[in-house]
Amino acid sequence: MTKKRRRRPAEQYQLPPHIKRAHQEVAEARAWRPRPPLPQLRVILTGFGLALLCIGMALFFALPSRSLVQDLRSHGESAAATVIGVDSKPKYVKVRLVTSAKAGTEVKLTDYAGMLPETETGASMIVTYDPKDPSRILTQSWVEDPPANLPAYGTSALAVICLGLTTAVIWRRFWILRTFGPEEPSASSKGGKKPSDKSTGNTKS
Repeated sequence: MTKKRRRRPAEQYQLPPHIKRAHQEVAEARAWRPRPPLPQLRVILTGFGLALLCIGMALFFALPSRSLVQDLRSHGESAAATVIGVDSKPKYVKVRLVTSAKAGTEVKLTDYAGMLPETETGASMIVTYDPKDPSRILTQSWVEDPPANLPAYGTSALAVICLGLTTAVIWRRFWILRTFGPEEPSASSKGGKKPSDKSTGNTKS
């Protein structure tokens, strides 16, 4: 009379190694997802470069004009002037001082962030100039209430846009690297490694 084999409890049962390996390969193949295109580092560096360029341009337009206005407010002198020349190629407005210690002096108005007032030859205006350097001169209205510095505002906005887009690209790169696996599934999930050229040659021989 044969003895009955005691059945092993289910929790102690283990799959054979080859079956366990097959299950693992199937799980890896299902878990793997193709990775989206990864933003390149040169794109990020280009974005930062453009942002720095725009910041530099904004400072170039803003700081000299602001400094000129502050200097003319502190120690500038006002005088009546007559416009004696206006041209757009190159753009300039030339005036002759009429009522001041520098009467008769002819000088071109200093541009404010690349801008000059709209006027015409023969027109009269009140200007404010630096007594030590009459070439530093603006219309009195621009000294009291400077116009909107559109070039500085525009380049500042472009800098913010470039920084925002570059930051978004960086976050996307980090998210892709953290969320997705390698670019290709592991060799085991592809059905094992391909035989090398040496092994193939040995088999053929």
